[in-house]
Amino acid sequence: MASQFVDESQVNVKAGNGGAGAVSFRREAHVSKGGPDGGDGGQGGSVYFEATTNLASLLSFVDHPHRRAGDGGHGGGKKRHGRNGEDLVVPVPVGTVVHHQNGDVLADLTSPGDRYLAAAGGRGGRGNARFMSNRLRAPAFAEQAELGEESWLNLELELMADVALVGFPNAGKSTLVSTISAAKPKIADYPFTTLEPHLGVVRVGGKSRQDPDAVEFVVADIPGLIEGASEGRGLGHKFLRHVERARVLLILGDLGEDEGRDPSEQVRILLDELGRYRPELLDRPRIIVGSRADRRFAETEPRPSGIDLEISAVTGAGLPQLLGRLAGLVEQARAEAPEPRHTAVIHRPEPEGVRVTRQGSVFVVEGREAARAVAVSDLTNLDALEHVHRRLKRIGVDRALSRAGARDGDAVRIGELSFTYESER
Repeated sequence: MASQFVDESQVNVKAGNGGAGAVSFRREAHVSKGGPDGGDGGQGGSVYFEATTNLASLLSFVDHPHRRAGDGGHGGGKKRHGRNGEDLVVPVPVGTVVHHQNGDVLADLTSPGDRYLAAAGGRGGRGNARFMSNRLRAPAFAEQAELGEESWLNLELELMADVALVGFPNAGKSTLVSTISAAKPKIADYPFTTLEPHLGVVRVGGKSRQDPDAVEFVVADIPGLIEGASEGRGLGHKFLRHVERARVLLILGDLGEDEGRDPSEQVRILLDELGRYRPELLDRPRIIVGSRADRRFAETEPRPSGIDLEISAVTGAGLPQLLGRLAGLVEQARAEAPEPRHTAVIHRPEPEGVRVTRQGSVFVVEGREAARAVAVSDLTNLDALEHVHRRLKRIGVDRALSRAGARDGDAVRIGELSFTYESER
């Protein structure tokens, strides 16, 4: 059966397009010269990612990677405005990191309710009623709709756990998690039983969750590491990623020595791999435990060096002491780094200015405001062209072209509009 846990995926987000403004004039009986009454277009819907505890995987994006918000409606006569497109809120697991395709981190959604604006909806165009002035009594043009943003993004899930179990394959991690929590990972007596992480909730002390003496923490069963995991051997990086957020590390050395390695040697290799992957992981609080004590060859032998505690998930030996120590370390780590407040975080892009680049002999003006300034319905209309020129001047396009070295007679392009530059002189 294929794994149902997915911690990496791509997603295509497309915000809704805005609606076009309307060109309309009042037409009623006994009104010979009705004024402009074209309504505005509606705003396109935006796409948001929102962290939730109801999901534990990015599986839903594998076969359905496209997410699209609703388009805005077009404006109408009698100043009827188009409806706004519906926003789309896409749930993702807590711990999801959103990456640009170039690898830059755009958002890190670490708490339930954290929200990221993945694609902004296009703005609706203004109807001709909005352009009436003392200078222009009957504008016969309106604004076109603005297209919604669209992009491919990379999603990466890093598990949010208080304790991460780190050990070689078949070291007893899954058995331990199933014993101390309600999690039921697959368990068998051969290496690489666990090919995906599992989370289990552990409660120590108290009679219920509401008991103030109770300590609850989340334990992550990380798939077994192998030597060379920090260099990407096997599925090393995919597994090690889930250790990064853990507050406490529980390092397991197999006392049964099924792999022929001394438990102390196992621990040395595991710590070396963690340090190679992220040196700061070695500064995390940790407990080094000898697992599967029931399978130890000679119980009278002294405890291997470097082992803090011996346990057996099968017989229960050492588990109360282990859970007590883990609870103490988790509480201490939480006190030193308090939980973030679970309030929605909305990231918004910085407003764009005007940018001028040169492509051959043509000066190209870029920027959202500049593109919107020329997005009128009829560029052959002299009144529309005058409006466009005034607006471009107001947002600083003339100054930007002059600074870029444009001279009289040079070709300029803004969106679909091309014209010959003439300085104010």
